[in-house]
Amino acid sequence: MDAHTNDLTYQAPVLHGDYPTFVSLFAAAADRFPDTEAYVHCGARITYSKWYERSLRLAAAFEDRDVRAGDIVLIGIESSIDFALCFAAAQIIGAIASGVNTRLGSREIAAIVEQTQAPLMILEEGGSEPIGVRKIIRRGDIESLCQSSRKAEPHRGVASDIAVIIWTSGTTGLPKGASFAHENLSCAIQTAGPMAEPFARKLSSVPFAHAGYMAKAWEQIAFAMTLVISDTPWSADDMLHLLVDERISIAGAVPTQWAKLLDHPAVSNADLSNIKVGITATAPAPPELIERVTCVIGAPLIVRYSMTECPSMTGTRVGDSAEVQYRTVGRPQPGIKLKLVGMDESKIGRIAVQSGGMMRGYWRDPERTAAAIQDGWLISSDLGRFNGDGNLILAGRAGEMYIRGGYNIYPLEVERVLSELPSVGAVAIVGVAAPKIGEIGIAFVVPSDPECPPSLAALRNHIRGQIADYKAPDQLMLLEALPLTPMMKVDKAALQALV
Repeated sequence: MDAHTNDLTYQAPVLHGDYPTFVSLFAAAADRFPDTEAYVHCGARITYSKWYERSLRLAAAFEDRDVRAGDIVLIGIESSIDFALCFAAAQIIGAIASGVNTRLGSREIAAIVEQTQAPLMILEEGGSEPIGVRKIIRRGDIESLCQSSRKAEPHRGVASDIAVIIWTSGTTGLPKGASFAHENLSCAIQTAGPMAEPFARKLSSVPFAHAGYMAKAWEQIAFAMTLVISDTPWSADDMLHLLVDERISIAGAVPTQWAKLLDHPAVSNADLSNIKVGITATAPAPPELIERVTCVIGAPLIVRYSMTECPSMTGTRVGDSAEVQYRTVGRPQPGIKLKLVGMDESKIGRIAVQSGGMMRGYWRDPERTAAAIQDGWLISSDLGRFNGDGNLILAGRAGEMYIRGGYNIYPLEVERVLSELPSVGAVAIVGVAAPKIGEIGIAFVVPSDPECPPSLAALRNHIRGQIADYKAPDQLMLLEALPLTPMMKVDKAALQALV
């Protein structure tokens, strides 16, 4: 089944013209908007001209360490202005920038180093040096390197050159590197919709090693936006101060962060009048939360859905009801085509996407690339179906679906229903083998109040009347917290190991 593209409002970028590479766009922004702030983080600020100038000097330091065009620079530091400098410096000399999540383990980092053969890696102070990287730059040295006398000469690349590699979470094995050319990254301008606006001030809480930054830096520069980076560790107090003090116009946060912000005692008197749109992703936001956020910030809250291999896919629209925002992830963004493959009797199938912004392939892995991209379509592991209005409803991942007594059960559908219970703080469901019936579902629940946890009977009773009773979990396990992968997703493999 094919879906038409969304009618999200298209925002024209402030930088028009022929910019084949990130560097050409970056240089134009530094020239035209020298005094516009590019980043704000923990009190530090940097303009577009300063970002460009310091990146030129840092790029020269990369060259001094034998990094050349086409080489890979691994950036293994926290989200920061330093990360942005390293990202841009790699681009300036025609190298490939690749963020490495600081939460990855030594085995995962070793696999990334082996696959990339990177000559240079930037590390936090005190971080262990992985075997195989020829040169290391510590984060504490970046400031002095940005003050060096020599500037690198910007590399004259072409649009088809690989620009970035973004690593998957590796929940089913070691990380895979999704590679993107400059022309893939430039498609973010077309798909941005309400997530971008000329000279907007955007609050970001996504790790820079993820696609939310690595694939969106082009979008930021084209719209000359200021990216305000959330403090680490995150707190509602810091978020509220940033929203007010930095005059945030586009605010991004996950549902739990929005919920904690609303509970802040000062939020009702805070001046949030600059906010034009709120964004949420990674997990469903209950309708009552969406309505409260919309009311408190005085701006619509929209939902976005994407994956590492295709960082722009779907989004809800301004004006969609809270129910649509909760039950669906909206329609395809401009320039995106979606279809479902291998649909079952419930009209649920694998989500396939076609877009100029999707990855070229997995780095040095033609076998997995051929399995993922078929006839120009990227076949995901995510399952979903379209409702009557053309909105996409997620049903989970292909490997998570289990069969109970001959019925296909998609955990995400059940998790959404159970998360409506006030006693359920967080929930995840996995299927396990069971005699006679095939498989059963086990609900792992983090109670909202540990002193008053929900019972299995309460969960099953809540299911009845909303979805089919055979979808109700058969067992309940209470946890203090759900295990997470380095990409901050629920680690269902770890939950399977608990059974």
